[in-house]
Parts: sequence; structure tokens; C-alpha cells
Amino acid sequence: MRKSLFFQPADFKLLTLSVGIALLSSCQPKNAANEETALSAFSKDSLAQHIKTLASDEFMGRKPFTTGETKTIDYLQKEFASLGLEPGNGNSFLQEVPMVNITTKAAPTMEVQSPKGKFQLKGFDDYVMWTDKTDSLITLNSNEVVFAGYGVVAPEYNWNDYAGLDVKGKIVLVLVNDPGFASGDSTLFKGKTMTYYGRWTYKFEEAGRQGAKGCLIVHNTVGASYPFSVVQNNWNTSRLRLDNRGKTEKLCDVIGWVSGDAAKKLLTASGQDSSLLAKADVRGFKPVPLPVKLSTSMQVKTVYNKSHNVIGKITGSKHPDEYIIYTAHWDHLGVDRPDEKGDSIYNGALDNASATAGLLELGRAFKKLQPERTIVFLAVTAEEQGLWGSAWYAQNPVYPLNKTLANINMDGLNSYGKTKDIIVVGQGQSDLEDILKDEAQKVDRYISYETHPEAGYYYRSDHFNFAKVGVPALYLESGIDVVGKGKEYGQKMNDEYTEKRYHRPSDEYNPSWNLEGAIDDLQLLFKVGVKIDSDSKFPEWKKGSEFRKLREEMMGK
Repeated sequence: MRKSLFFQPADFKLLTLSVGIALLSSCQPKNAANEETALSAFSKDSLAQHIKTLASDEFMGRKPFTTGETKTIDYLQKEFASLGLEPGNGNSFLQEVPMVNITTKAAPTMEVQSPKGKFQLKGFDDYVMWTDKTDSLITLNSNEVVFAGYGVVAPEYNWNDYAGLDVKGKIVLVLVNDPGFASGDSTLFKGKTMTYYGRWTYKFEEAGRQGAKGCLIVHNTVGASYPFSVVQNNWNTSRLRLDNRGKTEKLCDVIGWVSGDAAKKLLTASGQDSSLLAKADVRGFKPVPLPVKLSTSMQVKTVYNKSHNVIGKITGSKHPDEYIIYTAHWDHLGVDRPDEKGDSIYNGALDNASATAGLLELGRAFKKLQPERTIVFLAVTAEEQGLWGSAWYAQNPVYPLNKTLANINMDGLNSYGKTKDIIVVGQGQSDLEDILKDEAQKVDRYISYETHPEAGYYYRSDHFNFAKVGVPALYLESGIDVVGKGKEYGQKMNDEYTEKRYHRPSDEYNPSWNLEGAIDDLQLLFKVGVKIDSDSKFPEWKKGSEFRKLREEMMGK
């Protein structure tokens, strides 16, 4: 029988159903099905194996310029390729990072001349010093000392600790953190929250710009957020920095730290006491010359070489010239001073083999997604030495910064189980925080914020170099609201790691770790990336962020 040219009721129902399905499909994210498949690709067993390998003694602490670097970058290139990632720097997975290895051997003591007579400070116990210069011999010869408060020049806060001060040939003694920290005065800088001016790196840089012979920071465990033992790891060891040959750069001859007790000795010898330090918290503080002179020496050996960032990518299907960059630093401290058990290999299992392994997990997941934009997986070198690998990338980007939507950085994953929360470091910086919040709520989690903003963690990992050039950057820490155990337990685990394993040989892989929380966090970071990938709008810095103007200028706004 010939079919009618007109629709019959059954035909109409079929058409309606077909149209409905089509409309429903068009309303769903293009990669919804693929996203579920990608999420299931994350594996705690695979994550654990990568951490175990990268943090093994065979990798010798993964310090740049060592056999540990060679093994690490070979491993990462092999794993990137096995996941199907494309080389991220032309035909290579590597980006060369020209650096210099500076090894110092300081005299065992420092002589202090004062109106009350001479005495000696003991290296390692009382102070730690090194240099960023490449001269073969660095000396202090009765150099004068000036207490310069926090050593800060911050026009936007109407603050200048160096106002009217000539520090040429002098040693500046400065406090860690920034004004407002010790006093808790919220009207000074950001109160208890550290700004970049509170970072030790800034203080050395500013002292160099001012022409100082040296800069010594008075250590304070709360202000620095780590004990003096962490600083002591720099005694008579090697440090890396970018190769600055051919560039004009003002550097101090001597940089370092003095312990709180050693600072008191210097103040007492100068006829002062700790009340002088408190004066630096008050607006209008003026530097105070101390009637003491310092003498010591330091032998220096330098080796120029190249370290490497490792870069893999997945080319976007729709916008291949727009980029989302995930970062983690592959390096740690290598082989150094033995601990109380005689172990001298600083394995860096959590810091940061864990997040480097996380990059590999993210790579496998995104390969199953077929992203619209290019996803970049960047394992950077020399974070422990001063964020140098990410600094080099930011100064020499493989991909245009104005086409880079976001940087998502990882530095240490959760090893103690699932948490309800995930911690944002640097509250109120960018839209990325809002995206994270939305994605967390979808899986019955919530975001919380760093409990110690005075530690300045937002300025202490590789995302900061992206922020410094204007790219919106998200940095997270593991949560502490542990499922079934609560916040007290999570905080205890964090504190225990900081006290007993952070930057110590005891930061080793432990097969008893519970990595379920790490997988949850990686899946959440994946979902943040998916949201950015599918959104037509670029993430932006929030109003009030110190980085917003940089982005606007970059984007021609």
C-alpha cells in the first residue's frame, strides 16, 4: 500500500521523539560522554607507581644538573609518549633552561666587631649564607650593618624602608614577611596575609637593587612558615639560578639568614633589644644603623649548564591556538646533608613526585576527552632553587601568553584519604576560583581557603611566574576535612608532614598512603580544565588582584 504524503499519528510521535533527542543532545556539553570515560581513567595504582619510581633512590632526589635529572626527564618523555601526548616544543618534549650551578664553601665563622668587643657567630648554627654571584671569592671585611625593617619598597602601599638610605657597601638586616604581619594591623599591606614583598626572594632582590653588599633576613618560624632547619639545608651547598650572562642584574655579594638568637646577639652588641624590631611595624619607620661590623669569606665555584622543562600537549580540535597549561615541578633537592638516620637522599615523594605523577594521570584522562583547546602538560625544573624553570618558560613562552587561558599548578598531592574540601591558595584572585567552587559543589565538595595566608604560599610555587606575566593562575592545596575523621585529623597530618618530612630525606614514598583523595583532587582539576576548555569566555583576574592590569594590557583592553 502506498504511504500517505501526510504525517500519520505514529509518524508524528516518532518525529517528536527524534527532535526531542536532538535538542536534548545539543543542550548537553559536547564531551559529556567522553568526560565520564576520562574520569574513569584516573588510577590510584598508576599514580602510586609513578610516585614510587620518581621518588626512588635511583633518581637521587631529582636535582637539576645531576644523573637524577637525566633519569627524570627520560622517564617523563617516555611516559608522555606512551600516553599519546605530542611533543610540546616543536618536535621535542624538552625546553632547555640555561642555568648556572653555584657551589659555595663559607668560612666556619663570622666575626662581629662591636663597641662591646669582638665575638663570633657560628656558621650553620647561627647563620646561613650564600651568593648569587659567580666571583670565585666573596668577602666581608668589617662591613657596616643597617637594620632596614622589612626591606620593602612598595609605592602602592606608601612604604619605603630604604628612603634616604645609602646602603652601598653595607649589610642590611631585615625581617621576614611584611608590615602588618607581626602587629596584625590590617591597614598595613594586607595585614596577616603575606604579599610578594614578604618573600625572602623579594628582599634579596630589593637589597641588590639598592646596592647593598649583603642582605641577612632574621628568621622567625611563624613569619617564614618553616623552622630554621629548613634554611640550614642551604649551608655550603650548591644552588641554581638562571644564567644571567650578558644581562644587567644588580645582586648582593652575600645573602642569607640569621637565627632569632643570633639576631638578639647582634642587637645586644649594638646596645639595642628586640623592641627595635617592633618599630619596623609602624608606618614612618626609619632605618637604624647598628654599630657592628661583619667579616667573613666564601669560596665560590660555578658550572654553567642547561636543565630542562618537559612539555607534552594534546592539540585542540576546535581552537588549537588557545592553551590551558597544567604545571608541576619535577625537581627536588638531590643528595645533601645526611639526616639523623644517615640518609642523604632527599627523595621528594610528596614534594613533588606526587604532582608530577598527577600530570601523567591528567594526560591520560585528557587523551580520552578530545579537548577543543590545546592542553599543555608542563613539568618544570628548579622550583626548589627559586622557581627558575617556570620563570624561564614565562620569559620564553612556547605558546603565546595572550592565547593562554589559564595555568593550573600542583605542588604536592593528598596522601591521607578523601576530603570534603579542597584549599584555594590566594583567595579572591581570579575566576578560576569560582569555576573550582562550582565543580566542587557538583561532587558534594566545597572549597576552603589557606589557614596561614601569612606564609605567602601564593608566591611560592610555579603558578606565580604565570601570574607575574598576567596569566590567570590557580593554585591549590589538599583539603583537611577528611571524610570520617574531620578537620583536626587533616590538620594534624599536614603539620606532621611539615615538621618531620618537608625538605628532609624522610619525604619518601610510603605504600600505606591512601591516595583516594589525590585522585579526587586530580579529577576535580580535570573538571576545571574541561569547563575552561568548553567555555567561550577566557578566565579573568578579579578586581583588586595585583595581576589584573597585566592581563588587561596583554589582551589590549
